[in-house]
Amino acid sequence: MAKVLTGKVISAKMTNTVVVEVSRRVPHPLYKKLMKKTKNFKVDLAGHTVEIGNEVKIVEIKPMSKTKFFAIKEVKDRK
Repeated sequence: MAKVLTGKVISAKMTNTVVVEVSRRVPHPLYKKLMKKTKNFKVDLAGHTVEIGNEVKIVEIKPMSKTKFFAIKEVKDRK
């Protein structure tokens, strides 16, 4: 089953590709305080139009290039 993640578009300067920042909250191993960890993914547009700041839902696909292995499933929040 493919991973489905939610994130925010932070860059749209490439052709047919955007960079999406996915945040998650994890507890610190010793102090148990919740910390925010982020990861950036290169994502295929798959026919969608997005702008910087949009909330999107992305889904895992087979690798399209060396660094691109997610595609936009839906645009949740348009600015």
